[in-house]
Amino acid sequence: MKTRYVIRQLVEKALDIKKLTPEIENEINYELTEKGYISDVDYEALELLMAEMDAGRIKLVPTLG
Repeated sequence: MKTRYVIRQLVEKALDIKKLTPEIENEINYELTEKGYISDVDYEALELLMAEMDAGRIKLVPTLG
């Protein structure tokens, strides 16, 4: 059984480690593409992630290679 708010969980992971890794970003993009829509909970999580990145509290980790 798949967890309902996967994007929120991915955002929580990024907030915990204070980094948006390529893996987390790819999983978020996959979920958005697969679902074709976004729940209010996931939308709010993404807003929080973007705000934290804008404030410099979350770093975007570049893809190596």
